[in-house]
Amino acid sequence: MPLKFYEDYTAFKLFMNDCGLFGALTNTPIKDILLGNSIFEEYKGAFTEQFVEQQIASCKSSALYYYTNDNSTSEIDFVMQHENAALSIEVKAEENLRSRSLKAVLDKDASLHGLRISMSDYRKESRFDNLPLYAVSSYFAEK
Repeated sequence: MPLKFYEDYTAFKLFMNDCGLFGALTNTPIKDILLGNSIFEEYKGAFTEQFVEQQIASCKSSALYYYTNDNSTSEIDFVMQHENAALSIEVKAEENLRSRSLKAVLDKDASLHGLRISMSDYRKESRFDNLPLYAVSSYFAEK
């Protein structure tokens, strides 16, 4: 902490201000999204990350970062300062609750807490919380 000290300008992700703009930019047919076309399965994770980023950005002025390890394939979708601590956030497009990257990062530092956002119901676990997609803005709303 602060996360700003570890910022790397050579590694970044780009997000749109709106999921609709993202869909238009990528020429995604609306029927693929609405009907759950099997082709959409390949890239719905990107749409889900876009949605989560949009929800967090609308509630918080904190910068969002992401984490990747050069020595492995692990990646944390978002890392941010939240309530005076670093919060690692893993985003899942379905109810898939395997979060190897999140668990690996949390195992390295016992002081870290994580958040897994998915289609699954809310539940609190020892090292991270499971948050449903529909509750992202409520979780990050300024109190």
